[in-house]
Amino acid sequence: MFSIKRLCFVSVGCALLASLGIAQVSPEEAAKLKTILTPMGAERAGNKEGTIPAWTGGYTSPLPGYKQNGKRTDPFASDKPLFTITAQNMDKYADKLSDGQKAVLKKYPQTYHLDVYQTRRTFAAPQYIYDNVYKNATRVKAVDRGLGPAPVGAIGGIPFPFPKNGNEVMWNVVLRFQGTTSQVDTHNYMVTAGGKLVLLADTLAAEEMPYYFPEMTAEKLGDVFWVSWQYNNGPPIRAGEAHLIRMAYTDTATEGYIYIPGQRRTRKLANPCCDTPAPQVAGVMSLDELTVYSGSHMERQNWKILGKKELYIPYNCNGALIPTKDTERIMPHHINPKYIRWELHRVWVVEATLKPGYRHQVQRSIYYVDEDSWCPVLADRWDASGRLWKTFYGLPMLAPDMGVMFMQEHGFYDLVSGVWAPMFLFNEKDSQYPLIPRIPLTDFTPAALASLGVR
Repeated sequence: MFSIKRLCFVSVGCALLASLGIAQVSPEEAAKLKTILTPMGAERAGNKEGTIPAWTGGYTSPLPGYKQNGKRTDPFASDKPLFTITAQNMDKYADKLSDGQKAVLKKYPQTYHLDVYQTRRTFAAPQYIYDNVYKNATRVKAVDRGLGPAPVGAIGGIPFPFPKNGNEVMWNVVLRFQGTTSQVDTHNYMVTAGGKLVLLADTLAAEEMPYYFPEMTAEKLGDVFWVSWQYNNGPPIRAGEAHLIRMAYTDTATEGYIYIPGQRRTRKLANPCCDTPAPQVAGVMSLDELTVYSGSHMERQNWKILGKKELYIPYNCNGALIPTKDTERIMPHHINPKYIRWELHRVWVVEATLKPGYRHQVQRSIYYVDEDSWCPVLADRWDASGRLWKTFYGLPMLAPDMGVMFMQEHGFYDLVSGVWAPMFLFNEKDSQYPLIPRIPLTDFTPAALASLGVR
């Protein structure tokens, strides 16, 4: 008989195993990363229809006409759309569209569309990252350190190439490779429901990911895996303002600061996570909405893999870098679809639902994560009434000079109010996403932030 005493023993044992963590996969399964799977855990083969090709190593050639200031060209500029999805024909493609994209098509039927191009599986990363992913597959454990299960023992690659739950997929998102050190010079905007363009920030930002330093080990890294500072040159009301974020595996090591020039003081953010309004973008997005999804705080939601599916997603969007004016990119109610390339790719579909007893303004979210790059290319969020509230997009772009597919430009549409926000536009900048030398980690401290913000 299965007694209550035995049930308690099993429950305690399971809880202990969960707290200690369980190794990911056997060496035999990890070997699939060199055969039927890509080094990042994606399906190496194409689909049976031939509309998704096999991965053959990605795009590693220099971009034609690349300049050292980070201005990159579109290697596929000569490609023509295979077809266009509109509000009038969207039912034909409904099974390969996210709920959010369907909603935007319906809301703006006269001006919004998706130009679908040939699928090109261009993602590639340096070999040392592939080697680390292979090692992570067998050595990484997921252990709850207060923010939900987080990877222990991971370094220099996605931690979970064989994800068993939604939490592990999202850690792959957070720890995806975007370079070790980068700098961006961008404009962030909000557009009102009436189509008025408002500049939120003219920003110079730098970020560094010691997690990906080639010489780094998991033991030396500690809790902080990503750091970033941001300095605002404008608009005038925000000129001189600066921000610092230190993202970590634990709540105590995760820190955010803001330098307020009018006070000449650096203030610590009380709660640098989750649905706290993000000061970097004047609070129009929450901290966990930046670049579609960001942050290590996953304890408030239940994360569930809904499966993999084929979906039309933004991809290889270097064409968005070509216009020289932001206003060429921005229309009254949405981003100019002329400059967005959509392709058919396989994505992980992850659902996040708010746990009982926890607070968050969003009750349910769906994230669509590219299987090759682990970029969160699309997301939808529902409010407490069950209404589809916001839909997000990110634009993956090729930077083979840095060995990355970067996804800095992103934005959202508020489907209820009509307000929307295009973020991190490079078009009017001389420098976009350049390859720069490593920045001393001491530059990512509150003391350094104060000196950065002085004007």
